[in-house]
Amino acid sequence: MKIVLASNNQGKIKEFKKLLPNDEVFAFSEILGKLEIEEDKDTFKGNAIKKAQTIYDELQKIGFGEVLVISDDSGISVPILNNAPGVYSARYAGLKASDKENNLKLIDELNKLGVDKTAAFYTACIAMVYKNEVYTVHGFMYGEVLNKELGENGFGYDPLFIPKGFSKTLGQLEFEVKQEFSHRNNALKLAKKVLDVIL
Repeated sequence: MKIVLASNNQGKIKEFKKLLPNDEVFAFSEILGKLEIEEDKDTFKGNAIKKAQTIYDELQKIGFGEVLVISDDSGISVPILNNAPGVYSARYAGLKASDKENNLKLIDELNKLGVDKTAAFYTACIAMVYKNEVYTVHGFMYGEVLNKELGENGFGYDPLFIPKGFSKTLGQLEFEVKQEFSHRNNALKLAKKVLDVIL
């Protein structure tokens, strides 16, 4: 099956390719080139649908044929910060912010409250567009966020987040370990159930 990911995030693309080893997985930019999609919805679901539908429509315009477009919108929410950064996770420190800059902003916000460690959770919404029908699923991962970075693995807020039941951050855990329970993998397991029905 040809699967096009509505993402340019190299970390996400690598993760999806590992999680879908039996399919032809492309990043949309490999086919459509540079295309900016503004993530202006106020929910993960809204942003995921917008990205997937936009890419699907563009692929139909060029006659790409039968394709499944998958997009995800995900982020970390910290209840003590009114669930920030939430849908703004990728641009918490500004529109073109790096992972490092976003991490430092979150650390700064925790330090303002005098907090070393507090509850947090990741949300991933996966949207799928196939034959112009839209399907969505959600996955979650719960744990705690720290006011310091630990580990070099992963991307995004991984060095700050300790998943429930672990003593190490996602930045310290190997991909093979965290993929078993990650929010994206939890969402993907549900997405695969949907795909088994529609494909």
